[in-house]
Amino acid sequence: MATRLFAAPSPHIHGGESTKRIMLDVVLALLPALAVSTYVLGLRVLLITAVSVVSCVAFEYLIARFLLRREATICDLSAVVTGVLLAFNLPAGIPWWIVVIGALVAIGIGKMTYGGLGTNPFNPALTGRIFLLMAYPVEMTDWTTSIPDALSGSTMLAEVKYNPALASELNFTEMFGGYMNGSMGEISALALIIGGIYLLWRRVITWHIPVSILLTMALIAMFYALGFGGSLVYELPLFHLLAGGALLGAIFMATDYSTSPMTHKGMIIYGVGIGVITMVIRLWGAYPEGMSFAIFIMNAATPLINKYCKPKRFGTK
Repeated sequence: MATRLFAAPSPHIHGGESTKRIMLDVVLALLPALAVSTYVLGLRVLLITAVSVVSCVAFEYLIARFLLRREATICDLSAVVTGVLLAFNLPAGIPWWIVVIGALVAIGIGKMTYGGLGTNPFNPALTGRIFLLMAYPVEMTDWTTSIPDALSGSTMLAEVKYNPALASELNFTEMFGGYMNGSMGEISALALIIGGIYLLWRRVITWHIPVSILLTMALIAMFYALGFGGSLVYELPLFHLLAGGALLGAIFMATDYSTSPMTHKGMIIYGVGIGVITMVIRLWGAYPEGMSFAIFIMNAATPLINKYCKPKRFGTK
């Protein structure tokens, strides 16, 4: 009896991990940062996060059922991850209705326009964040909350951008632990690192993208500090790694499967590109923060990176 062979598209080997399990791991990895942010900034963090998550899930369901006319995919938890990450990129005092608009852009334009999970070229949460930054710049840069005065006003990135010498006066222990101004997900470097270690342990991500981003940023900051007589060679790199969205972007947003390269070589090129663009914007650009724009730009370069960093075919030298 002849054997029947069937041709099917890749992948041909199942790794045993479902999309839902991977997304659940990401949510669990974000919980330490959510807990610290809630402790430092107050219960409004939970409100903004809930509004973002519910809005993302609702918009994905409505678009899938009534516009695309197909079965909704909200059970894979990808919309929940987008909602949490979008909230983490917002200030705690932002009006709730702006969060809903950001969720609509993130899901409607950043994800479902391209067909849904796995086909979107740009990170959905970053799409929503960048849109809100352009549409509502005042609300997106208002860091005035009910927290102590040391955390209100402009961000540390903005202050150090125009006076790098301030980096030597900062308390890096407080920045590491959670006493730092910025978006809700940027409050505690320690909490983000704990989440990153969990994702590495679960093999949801690899070290290539986060390490290449952070190492590139540190090296550029170190060489920049040499212009001040070497007095900030230690402080400035450490500051740029801890402040702003460096860790949040490197660990949780740049590593998105759909928008990052497939090979390890490609991941390193991708990460170096993000690190370079981030530091160029931070040091010489108009904005004090550049991580979101850097990831967004390198998302666009991912297909080109994949094209020139293909793995060797089986049996070739």
